[in-house]
Amino acid sequence: MLANMNANVIDPWTQTIGLLGTSSRGSSAQGAVRARQKARSNDARFGALVTLIDRPTPSTATIAWRDSTRGCFGDQVWRMARARAAGYCAMSGQAIRPGDAVYKPNPRPAPVNGDAMILATVLREATLV
Repeated sequence: MLANMNANVIDPWTQTIGLLGTSSRGSSAQGAVRARQKARSNDARFGALVTLIDRPTPSTATIAWRDSTRGCFGDQVWRMARARAAGYCAMSGQAIRPGDAVYKPNPRPAPVNGDAMILATVLREATLV
């Protein structure tokens, strides 16, 4: 009797493997997942979730960085700098040009997200968690 009750339950591992095999083209379910991820994700390149935690000084910010490929930092210190290279804002996705005022992760010790930047104007408008 117990076996019959569990006959309709899908094993999570089997379901995951099945989802990996589905085509991403034309799938409305896949599109819905992408839309949710885009709404949550701030960094278009890495899918990172970036949150302002604190502003200890005008030139520093404490950031929570969560990313499945580059790691999680619960209270990473970022410092104001000038962008040396073009890139994209980790919070807004806006283009960054060399010379723009940005915040970057503290370089010592070198973090895996050390090349990430947040536009100073975007960080000024961000609300604290």
